[in-house]
Amino acid sequence: MVSLQCCLLWLLLPLSSRTQKFPTRDEELFQMQIRNKAFFHDSAVIPDGAEISSYLFRDTPKRYFFVVEEDNTPLSVTVTPCDAPLEWTLSLQELPEAASGEGSGEPEPLEQQRRQQVTPGAGAALFSYRGNDVESFASPGSPSGLYHLELLSTEKDTHFKVYATTTPESDQPYPELPYDPRVDVTSLGRTTVTLAWKPSPTASVLRQPTQYCVVINREHNFKSLCAAEAKLGVGDAFMAAPKPGLDFSPFDFTHFGFPAPRAGRSALSRPPPPPPRPGRLASARPRPDVQKVCIGNKNIFTVADLKPGTQYYFDVFVANRRSNTSTAYVGTFARTRDDAGQKTAELKDGRAAAVFVKRRGARLLRFAPAAAHQKVTFFVHSCLDAVQVQVRRDGKLVLAQTVEGVRQLQLRGKPKAKYLVRLKGGRRGASLLRILATTRPSKHSFPALPEDTRIKAFDKLRTCSSATVAWLGTHERNKFCIYKKEVDDAYDEGRRRREQSQCLGPESRKRSEKVLCKYFHSQNPQKAVTAETVKGLLPGKAYLLDVYVIGHGGHSVKYQSKVVKTRKVC
Repeated sequence: MVSLQCCLLWLLLPLSSRTQKFPTRDEELFQMQIRNKAFFHDSAVIPDGAEISSYLFRDTPKRYFFVVEEDNTPLSVTVTPCDAPLEWTLSLQELPEAASGEGSGEPEPLEQQRRQQVTPGAGAALFSYRGNDVESFASPGSPSGLYHLELLSTEKDTHFKVYATTTPESDQPYPELPYDPRVDVTSLGRTTVTLAWKPSPTASVLRQPTQYCVVINREHNFKSLCAAEAKLGVGDAFMAAPKPGLDFSPFDFTHFGFPAPRAGRSALSRPPPPPPRPGRLASARPRPDVQKVCIGNKNIFTVADLKPGTQYYFDVFVANRRSNTSTAYVGTFARTRDDAGQKTAELKDGRAAAVFVKRRGARLLRFAPAAAHQKVTFFVHSCLDAVQVQVRRDGKLVLAQTVEGVRQLQLRGKPKAKYLVRLKGGRRGASLLRILATTRPSKHSFPALPEDTRIKAFDKLRTCSSATVAWLGTHERNKFCIYKKEVDDAYDEGRRRREQSQCLGPESRKRSEKVLCKYFHSQNPQKAVTAETVKGLLPGKAYLLDVYVIGHGGHSVKYQSKVVKTRKVC
């Protein structure tokens, strides 16, 4: 791509101009470039061997062009999405025959000239990709022609980087990774985590100027350094002004014998990135939960000032200080140790335990089965809000889920295995739950619930003294009990959620609130519906109705409460 810009300009000129000598007057050539600049609207030429950074508006494609002059030329194109997935396509359009040789000097008909003009977007697609990974197209021998790269972001406005080169593969544009690119956790404390990784051959063997940067956050691992920088809020920083040496204009004025236009006055020089759309911030606000630190050539680093009992994600990037290109190691994650004063409660096989977890707090439970077992089942019943559940078997994380309502979690057994259960509360408020661990789930279990635990009220069957409701049953024979409680008219679903715990069973209700109990089951899920009419109600009053299902193990689970109101006049 040595003479890339002038070759591309040659293609864009009218064919009659290609077959004649260059004009001697600067004004004629300048006007000719103005007529062809529409081809480069939202487009640019990719420089050879330099990574460029740019910005995409959502649903607005951006195009880049470059020319390969000779057949069997090695070609490599790398696209790095930053803070959003990208769709990009690389296509090839062969060079017109008149572009590669000297013209005869005779003008050609106008229609023939138009047919030979290069059209943006035309050509055969060579490679397409959609996602947020750093992806490359590489070919050891590419044909000559006009290459066209088009990028699109359908999710949001985003930054990205592009690197293209026609040098052999032996010239590594990005720092190399070692044969084992993983980041290891070598030490774990309450507020510290020590990381180690194998050195990059680019630094240890090739002796190129590199440095390692470590990124710490509590959400996820990053696939590129620019993705982490975008999260930090510095994604727009490198787009505020073109970098020296990277602001390539598609037209080489000095090549044609006259000075380039002065900066800021040329209609053809590339303008700075467009301002944000109305209502959008010029740059993202810094995220305090994401940290980045560059540590030079050290390949071991201790992260300090972390929170106890908190999971963090760690990424390491090796960056070339000269070219500013970077490569990501395989990141890792770790949870800092809990406070030393936190107690661990014991779970007994087949016995349910009630656990209270503070807002954003955590509780630890230990389960050590006395006998050999093939499976271990945890029944978790979240009474108020969702709770995060993690289970470690002999120190290794084997399960992590967010539980809301009743959930059955089953694990394969292991001889003499010990289980550590960690429960973490939500952000909205404290959590209350019941948990049961057992190696014999058929004997000690919570009753199975249908997918829909709502109570349906029939408005047409509502009278001044009764209300008819229905609910889905189970395929196993269980006991169902229905209770009623008079409430005021302002009692809504939000208040019910605040005041009621789903873990409280029928034993917490008054005898006067009990309506009836009955046994019910159906092998056919489509017919597993039962209905009851609640009588003895007062006209124009609101009532809270609750249905409890009691399993053969004695454990009960409550359906979602329902508020019904009797008619005032019948």
